[in-house]
Amino acid sequence: MGPDMSGIKSANSIPARLAIGQHRCQKPAGILTHLFEGFRLADTANSHRFTSQGPLTGSLRIPGDKSISHRSVMFGALADGETRVTGLLEGEDVMATADAMRAMGAKIEKHGAEWRIQGVGAAGLTQPDHALDMGNSGTSTRLLLGLVAGHPITATFIGDASLSKRPMGRVIDPLSQTGAQFEASEGGTLPLTMHGATSAKAIEYRLPIASAQVKSAVLLAGLNTAGTTTVIEPTPTRDHTERMLRGFGADLHVEESGGERIIRLNGPAQLKPQNVVVPGDPSSAAFFIVAALLCEGSDLVVENVGLNPTRGGLITVLRQMGGHIEELNTREVGGEPVADLRVKHSKLIGIDVDPAIVPSMVDEFPVLFVAASLAKGTTRTSGLEELRVKESDRLSAMASALALCGADIEENADGLVIHGRDGDPLPGTTDGCVTTHLDHRIAMAMAVAGLASHKGVEIDDTSPIATSFPNFMELLEGAST
Repeated sequence: MGPDMSGIKSANSIPARLAIGQHRCQKPAGILTHLFEGFRLADTANSHRFTSQGPLTGSLRIPGDKSISHRSVMFGALADGETRVTGLLEGEDVMATADAMRAMGAKIEKHGAEWRIQGVGAAGLTQPDHALDMGNSGTSTRLLLGLVAGHPITATFIGDASLSKRPMGRVIDPLSQTGAQFEASEGGTLPLTMHGATSAKAIEYRLPIASAQVKSAVLLAGLNTAGTTTVIEPTPTRDHTERMLRGFGADLHVEESGGERIIRLNGPAQLKPQNVVVPGDPSSAAFFIVAALLCEGSDLVVENVGLNPTRGGLITVLRQMGGHIEELNTREVGGEPVADLRVKHSKLIGIDVDPAIVPSMVDEFPVLFVAASLAKGTTRTSGLEELRVKESDRLSAMASALALCGADIEENADGLVIHGRDGDPLPGTTDGCVTTHLDHRIAMAMAVAGLASHKGVEIDDTSPIATSFPNFMELLEGAST
C-alpha cells in the first residue's frame, strides 16, 4: 500500500516530454530512513529522474527482437556457411551470445548494418579457452547450455551478480538426461561448469512449467544428437526456436494433441545458412505502447513490431482494458508476423488478467503494472510465480517501486492486485529513488511511470537498460519532442 496521496488533485493533462536529471539519489535522513528500508539509495552516477512534459507523438522504430537476435547468432554459428543478419539487437545480452559463439569457433563480424556469421556446422563447436561470460543474460546461458550439452566439450559459464542468483536447475535437470554433466554453485547457479556428452542421448521431456528457454535448451541439445528429441508443452510458449530452426533447415515438426504442443526434432541436424531480417522487439515496444496510452494527447506510431502470437499477450490485455492500439501495414518478415502499431492516449479500466495469458507476456508485466496503476478500478493478476526468478524478483520489486511512487498495491504470492487512480497521475518520488535491482525491465517500466506522474520518478541506475535496449533514452526523448 502506498502513502496517502489523497490531497493531490488530478492534473488536466499527463505530459510526457522526457526530462532526464543527471543527479544522484538522495538518501532520506532521520525517521525517513526507516520508511524506505529495503531500497538501495546509495549515490550512483547512473541515477535519473523521469518527468512528464508533453504527449508522445510521431513515429519511432524500436531495436530488433532480442529472442530472435539470440537465435539468429546461435543458429548461424551452427550452420554450414555464411548467415547474414540485419536488424540485430546490439544490446549487451546478444553481444554476450556472439562472444560465446566466437569462443567456440564461429566467426562473427559486423559489416555496415549487416552482421555476417561464418558457421562451424551443428557438430563443429570447439573447446573454449576461457570462461563464457554471460553478463546479465539468462537467455544466453540457458540456450547455450543446451547447445554445449550435445558436444564433447567442457565450458564454464559465469555472469554478473544478478544472473549469478538465477536458478539453472530447470535446464540442468533435462540436460543431465542427455548425458551432460554439471558442476554448479550452491542452488544450481553460476558459476557453472558443464561437460557435454560424448554421445548425447535423445530424450522426451515434458515441461513442468511454461518456459521457452527450457524448451529451447532441450531442442538445441538435440541438434547434435542422433534420434528424435521430443518436448511436450502443456502450455504454449513463444515459438521462435521452432520457427527459426525450420527456417535453417532442421527436421522439426510440431503437432497439437489433447491441448498440448508436441515438438519433435530429428537429429543430427544439418543447418543451412540464411539471410535473417530481425523484426522489432514487442517486449521493447511495450514501454512505448503503455507510455502513449497513459500520456494525454499522445498519438504515436511504433514501427516494425513483431506480432508473433506467442508474444502478443500484452496487446490483448491492454485492448481489454480499453487501450486504443491499431495495426497498420501488416506483413510477414522472415516467417514472423509484423505490423506498425498506432497507439493513442486511452482511459484504461482495471480487469482480472487471465493467468492463461501469462506465457505470452511474461516479460511485459512490469510495465502492465504501471498501466494498471492509472486505470479506473482494480486490476488483479495471478499465476506470476515465474516473475520471482527473473533478473530480479519482479513482483516484489514492482510492488515496492510503485508503492514508493504513490500507487495502491497489494502483493500476493503469485501476483499483484492494483487499485488504479482513474487516470490521475502517480504522485512520483520525493524522498528517495526506486531501486532497479540491476533489472532492465524494472528500470524502463519505472521510467514510464515517471512520464505519468506529478513530480517525476527517480530510479537508482539506468545502466541495466543497455542489456536489451541501448537507445531507449534517445528514442523516448525523440518521441516527446
